[in-house]
Amino acid sequence: MLLSRRIRAALLATTTTAVSLSLLAASAPSPAAPRGIGDRLFPHLGNPGYDVTAYKISFVYRGDNSEPLDAVTVVKARATDHLKQINLDFTQGKVRSVEVNGARAQYASSGEDLVVTPARPVVQGSPLRITVRHTSDPTGKSDGGWVRTSDGLAMANQADAAHRVFPGNDHPSDKAYFTFRITAPKHLTAVANGLPTGRRAGARSTTWTYRTTHPMATELAQVSIGRSAVLHRRGPHGLPVRDVVPSKDRKKLEPWLKKTPGQIAWMEKKVGRYPFDTYGVLVADATTGFELETQTLSLFERRLFTRPEYPSWYVDAIMVHELAHQWFGNSVSPRTWSDLWLNEGHATWYEALYAEQHGKGKHPMAKRMKEAYRLSDGWRAAGGPPARPKAPEPGKKISLFRPVVYDGSALVLYALRQEIGHAAFERLERAWVRRHADSTATTADFTRLASAIAGRDLSGFLKAWLYGEKTPPMPGHPDWKSAAPTAESKPGTRTVAPAHAHSHAHSHSHARAQAQAQAQAHGPSA
Repeated sequence: MLLSRRIRAALLATTTTAVSLSLLAASAPSPAAPRGIGDRLFPHLGNPGYDVTAYKISFVYRGDNSEPLDAVTVVKARATDHLKQINLDFTQGKVRSVEVNGARAQYASSGEDLVVTPARPVVQGSPLRITVRHTSDPTGKSDGGWVRTSDGLAMANQADAAHRVFPGNDHPSDKAYFTFRITAPKHLTAVANGLPTGRRAGARSTTWTYRTTHPMATELAQVSIGRSAVLHRRGPHGLPVRDVVPSKDRKKLEPWLKKTPGQIAWMEKKVGRYPFDTYGVLVADATTGFELETQTLSLFERRLFTRPEYPSWYVDAIMVHELAHQWFGNSVSPRTWSDLWLNEGHATWYEALYAEQHGKGKHPMAKRMKEAYRLSDGWRAAGGPPARPKAPEPGKKISLFRPVVYDGSALVLYALRQEIGHAAFERLERAWVRRHADSTATTADFTRLASAIAGRDLSGFLKAWLYGEKTPPMPGHPDWKSAAPTAESKPGTRTVAPAHAHSHAHSHSHARAQAQAQAQAHGPSA
């Protein structure tokens, strides 16, 4: 994810009160409290007792994005415990019925959980099929979920908002295969993650079906419905590249879209083969304040490509940021949200590397990292160290995405490259995405692999960089200094924006600051 300057400033300002949303559900025995899997940053997210293998989600959209969609979600799983009750993450919708293994089940809401009591307990090790008939409401107040566009809907579920759209096990540690079946009026186009597997036209509506061929975290799900053009081209090795854009903008956006195959080829040279069966850009006519790496179909704001004050090198770098996430964050997903630096640090790293290599010498990596080093102690004071970030501000889940997880975490990778050398670092990057493809991984996994590649124990070196309150000395740059944290960098107060702070999507980097400086020279943003 990449956050805009407007959103970044709001997140670093004062906190707000959380909004609590509850399910409308049928009566049932008083349920237990939300369980969660104990994630340090999102303790009530996810659910123990079962492992999801697949989701099959059907939506019926009637053409009005201010009305709830009718939906059916089927969760296929395996019970890892003996289950008398089953918790699903779900809120912001009305549940009409629940079945467990074909039998009607009782259900009730508890916080943001849907607590299901099956007719018979589910035996440990047995298959589990939960069918929930519900609505999916795009209008409620929430941190993410459905995004209403000028002509329909899209999804932005990071970090914990997928359960505001459909019931499930909403934590990246439980990846699964997805099938989406979307019915919409005939004049609209529906797209989703993965590959199209069917399209059936009726008198007034069309039903579209898509299926992922690789497991996916719930936060990366994407469904878009609108007046869209779907543009096809080929990437490296014949990879299908599918872009989804507002029909009225297809010619205007083509100069940007045609760059994607070359950007994929560049990433493949750095880290290896693209990890999925398709890729593309989804351009939404909406104001979100961020871009998002939804799996195989990255979400971008229309204005990123249409505002003249954003220079082309900057837009290119942001596109590469979201593309890099397909390896770092999507194929290799974080085991816990404290491992977020592995996503954002790497995406920021390749964003910066692309700008350096394609910027005609104007955007050197070392200059950007030196500035990040100067600001690093302040970022750590405000947001915690990279691998132990502070919890989001109350009511602002997106505030997890602070500067320390972007350039502050890319700085860790720069230090590691300085310590072990360019060749070993490149071997590490390739080995990391190959070893953990289609799976999850932790900071400890990264430390072990880095040590193995370097041929020496790096645990002490990386512990200082990833968990220290203060930024360690930079190998090879004894002259680099980190400024002492100021009052503005303390939690709950506004942090002074760094001179080279950029912001669209996930980074707080050198690139966006220059783009924003140009934007200011052209006048205020619309």
